[in-house]
Order: sequence, then C-alpha cells, then structure tokens
Amino acid sequence: MKESAHLAISWLRANAKTYQLTNMVGGRDPLEGTDIHLHFPAGAVTKDGPSAGVTIVTCLASLFSGRLVRSDVAMTGEITLRGLVLPVGGIKDKVLAAHRAGVKRVILPKRNEKDLEELPANVRADLDFVMASNLDEVLNASFDGGFPGTSSSHSHPQLSSKL
Repeated sequence: MKESAHLAISWLRANAKTYQLTNMVGGRDPLEGTDIHLHFPAGAVTKDGPSAGVTIVTCLASLFSGRLVRSDVAMTGEITLRGLVLPVGGIKDKVLAAHRAGVKRVILPKRNEKDLEELPANVRADLDFVMASNLDEVLNASFDGGFPGTSSSHSHPQLSSKL
C-alpha cells in the first residue's frame, strides 16, 4: 500500500501541469507546502497483492483539481510511474462487492478483461465496465465530463509495456 501511495504521488507530481493540478495556493507543484497523510484502515477482505494505485491517483487528482469523483464508480488496478494500469487479483470478489453496493461503473485494468467471464450474466449486464490501460482512461471514466489534460482533451501517445 505504501508503494502504491508513493507511485501515485510521484506520478501526480510529474504530471501536474498536464492535468492542471495545483496546490491550495495555486502553485504548479501540488505538493509544495502541502502535507498529505493517507490512512488505509485494515480491511476485512484479504487481497492478492497491491491494487489501490488507480484509486489513490484518482482521489489525489480530485483533491488537487477541486473536482468530485462520480459517486457511482468503483475501481481497482495498480500503476506504473509511466501511468500504465497493471492487472490485479480478486476481480470477481471486488466486482460482486461493487454490484452489491449499488455501483454503476467499474474501472478495471484492461489486462483483467478475461476475468469478467467469471461473473454472473446479470451482474455483467447491470454494470458499465471501463477497461483501462492507462491513467488517462481511468481519470476520464472517474469524473463527469472527463478530466482536463487527458486524451479526451488532446492526444497522448499510447505507452506500451511488456509487463
């Protein structure tokens, strides 16, 4: 979890200008003069390795942009410093929990698409799945109207990874 938080903060700092993120006084480095404390209470569900990178980036992007994340979105996925979204374990349990909670949109790593086959047909039909390969896609799907600086506003070269 600590590594996910460090990756998220590093990626946001490196991309602050592109995504129009500022600190509380309008400075270009969102962390300058800002102290961040991230607390993750111990969960009741065991998990298969790190999976919170996309969620941490999205929360911090919301904080530093002043925009609210859609209230009907759930997400999972780990990240790289280059903004790629990596696959994670436990997709079936996570999606079923989101469905039970009334979530409408679920953002998952593109490389976990095969895991959707394990879900009951009624659950697949009820949810809007966004399969993301990079953080542009995550941020666009997380905020109403997309997110400033993402590929909806201008084009970014697609990064590929052999991971």
